Amino acid sequence: MNIENLKTFITLSELKNFTQTADRYYIVQSTVTNRIMELEKGLGKKLFVRNRKNVELTDEGLHFLSYAKRIVALEASAIEELSMLHTFSENLRIGTVNTVYDCYLNRPIMDFIRTYTDISMKVIIDHSGPLLRMLQDGTLDMVFSYIPLKKAGFLCEPYHSDEVLLVTSPEHQEYRDGIRQNQLPDLNYLYCDLMIQDNGTFIRDMFPKNYSFSFEIDKLTHLLPYLTEGIGYTFLPRSLVQKYLDEGSLISIPLIGFTAPTAHSYIVIPEGKADNSAICKFLDGLKQKEDNA
Repeated sequence: MNIENLKTFITLSELKNFTQTADRYYIVQSTVTNRIMELEKGLGKKLFVRNRKNVELTDEGLHFLSYAKRIVALEASAIEELSMLHTFSENLRIGTVNTVYDCYLNRPIMDFIRTYTDISMKVIIDHSGPLLRMLQDGTLDMVFSYIPLKKAGFLCEPYHSDEVLLVTSPEHQEYRDGIRQNQLPDLNYLYCDLMIQDNGTFIRDMFPKNYSFSFEIDKLTHLLPYLTEGIGYTFLPRSLVQKYLDEGSLISIPLIGFTAPTAHSYIVIPEGKADNSAICKFLDGLKQKEDNA
């Protein structure tokens, strides 16, 4: 399967325009058309529905998109590893959810790259689902995830457990003494996709079905500036907000008649890499850092 065809397919799925896709690669539009036709012929499926203004993915195209991205990422990872063979003694590729990185991994990673200058490190910050898919594809060596991977061939160990709190600026006093679940829709709630259970996203389930949030963002840590500026309420892990609670720039709202579940994070490693030297060195440094905390 031609990698350039796959890259063109991915770009066209994002831009939904043949001309813009051609401009992105500095090629003529007919080349884009030919690449997509060649890919569709090889797959035996139509990937796009075309009209006068733009194009849309078919159901088959949407299903194939994630595989195309993974194939391209795997090729890029292989090229990167080959180029590093004679530069570094080892390579370590870590995937982590944003909150775990900010709360627990930032300092250990800094210490690691200072100590082991002969080991290259790549860190990918994303949501749990994409990170676990990359781990299974072999483009990551270990993942810190909010979702456990219960699959043969992988080691999945608990990492941290974190209480989840409803927080806001001290400017907001209306619910200082507590809030009931049926009052949550009355809040100016700042939504982030906090997936901390095996079966889905607990935050959205606490609101009425099909409830529309006035503000959404893709990373928990990005919510903090809004909260400290006096905008809205949100649920966040205690480890992320404790220093703001201590200094008084945020307050925690008690929950009346309902509870927020604990956020559990996990370390996931392929069984075949459990004895990998770079992984063991990183985990040893991580343990030592936490023992000294």
